[in-house]
Amino acid sequence: MKIRNITTLTGILVSCASTAYAGGFAQPQALDVSEEIPFENARRPISNPTLFDLALPTTNIHPFFMHHNLPSTVNTTAGNLAMGGDVQIYALQFEYALSERLSIVASKDGFVDINAGNTALWSDASGFANLGAGLKYAFIYDPANEFVLSGTAVVELPTGNDDVFQGQGDGVVNLIVSSLKMWDDFQLAGAAGARIAINDDQSSSTFVSAHASYEVNNWFIPLVELNWHHVISPGDGTPAFNSQAGGLVPVVATFEGSDLLNFGAANSDDNRDLVTAAFGFRSRLSDRIDLGVAYEIPLTAEDVGIIEDRLTLDLIWKF
Repeated sequence: MKIRNITTLTGILVSCASTAYAGGFAQPQALDVSEEIPFENARRPISNPTLFDLALPTTNIHPFFMHHNLPSTVNTTAGNLAMGGDVQIYALQFEYALSERLSIVASKDGFVDINAGNTALWSDASGFANLGAGLKYAFIYDPANEFVLSGTAVVELPTGNDDVFQGQGDGVVNLIVSSLKMWDDFQLAGAAGARIAINDDQSSSTFVSAHASYEVNNWFIPLVELNWHHVISPGDGTPAFNSQAGGLVPVVATFEGSDLLNFGAANSDDNRDLVTAAFGFRSRLSDRIDLGVAYEIPLTAEDVGIIEDRLTLDLIWKF
């Protein structure tokens, strides 16, 4: 709760003016001028960060880091192959609110570093991710009931490096509906959307994400999140990303890359679904800055996806 100095001063002046107008003096009564800033304590989800955003339009900078461990084996058309290794992602997202309902979002960028466990299948490589940006609009913005429903449209351009499974196709359009509901310290958030490839070089998919958190205190806000990725249209399987396994990943992979990668795998309809769970917490360092950490694991079989586990660290700076 914040005290509005201007509102207080205005209330006092109005009270004095009314008394003077009545021609007498009366003891002024206390005025309830306190007011909570709408959605002041709303918190952004941590997992699935390129797709699962806070429904509330805000102005913020969102740097995050991922340490992503790859499965020890993966299922391919040639059978199970040894994989292993890990990937680090360093990214910086931006959002600028044009009004309480509309904002510009830059949801994908960053630097990717692959450390291969089996260099016959994956090679050590590093490079930049694709760039993605668009608009978010709150169709329902209801501070009284602590509820927001918004839609986001983002275009991801093939600007990244081939070595880290980026830069293929003509791009992807992300269409997302997200929601936020708060009950004082308890928060629920959700999102559902489609990643629509502009051509057949890449796969098209849908996702559903959910978040629940409770603010025990400023320093400890535990949360749990679920994410479901589903391939709706496999890619054409054209050899690509030639520095990785001779370009054969789209040909032999029987799954897709979920939130960060898009192989364009022709056989991804063999294993269309990836479901993950994430557990973590946020700490509010100030009214404008909070930190988050989440540990994510797959609930579907490890060898039909690219995640053994993932640690995500992030910072939200609102201004």
